[in-house]
Amino acid sequence: MSTTSKTVLITGATAGIGRMTALHLAKQGHHVIASGRKVAELAKLQDEAAGLKLDTVMLDVTSAESIAAAVTAVALLTGGNGPDVLVNNAGFGVLGPTSEISDAEMRRQYETNVFGLMAVTRAFLPKMQERRAGRIINVSSVGGLITLPFFGVYNSTKYAVESLSDALRYELRPFGIDVSLIEPGVIRTNFEATAVGNLSSFDNTPYAQAVAKYEKMSKTADRFASNPIVIAKAISRAVAARRPSARYVAPRSTNMIVWMSSMLPTRVWDWAMRKVGFLDTKTLGITTASKASISVTQIHGSPAAAPRASAN
Repeated sequence: MSTTSKTVLITGATAGIGRMTALHLAKQGHHVIASGRKVAELAKLQDEAAGLKLDTVMLDVTSAESIAAAVTAVALLTGGNGPDVLVNNAGFGVLGPTSEISDAEMRRQYETNVFGLMAVTRAFLPKMQERRAGRIINVSSVGGLITLPFFGVYNSTKYAVESLSDALRYELRPFGIDVSLIEPGVIRTNFEATAVGNLSSFDNTPYAQAVAKYEKMSKTADRFASNPIVIAKAISRAVAARRPSARYVAPRSTNMIVWMSSMLPTRVWDWAMRKVGFLDTKTLGITTASKASISVTQIHGSPAAAPRASAN
């Protein structure tokens, strides 16, 4: 792959990182095909990109029918060749205590972040394999390298993306297809609003106060978040590089957090994460009496837990 103009398909391009990346790559002279679920936002993006080579396509990564329709639409826009580069950017996260998040909510995140990513990748791979050239860029997260309190489910989807991308990198290289990961740190997008959108559902759990405090702290920290252009530039480097890196962490200062997580003893890191998440007995309402009660139950068991005689 040379540094000349390429056809780049981007998922989740209606907002945040995807939208910024679409505009940035189009300004660099690439033919961008921006996709997403929101028709109105795609129209606004196309208006803003007037004069640039940017097309839009409807695509819901969780719908097989939508993906099939997008493959047809992209084929028409590329003379049947398909994209040179696929940027799997669509994804979202929901904040909450891992044990309290419902199966339905957990599956919803996996459907978009993991299964959707793989479904889109499979759909556009054949043309790349035919011509023995192509590039797949998967937008992961620093949360795919370290786990944060209350982001266990979201982080686990990104851990999955990390592993799947590594395997694809090994398996697709013989076809001339490169696979890279983009690992954003804290970026100023609408991700935070989505992540904290349903916190009231945890009001009746032991984590209510901790989650509320974490949300407040998170909003304060968001003031120091990086602009999405930082990630757009990282993706641009992965698109243009003759031999792209396996991973691009951005902003580069995020590397310090990753380094600390690997260097500190697990007990020290765990202590720091509990502090960050306000996971202490006072905030969780765990009194000395309740702890003593738990200990007695653990030692003696409850009447209901008494062993039953075998019926054999």
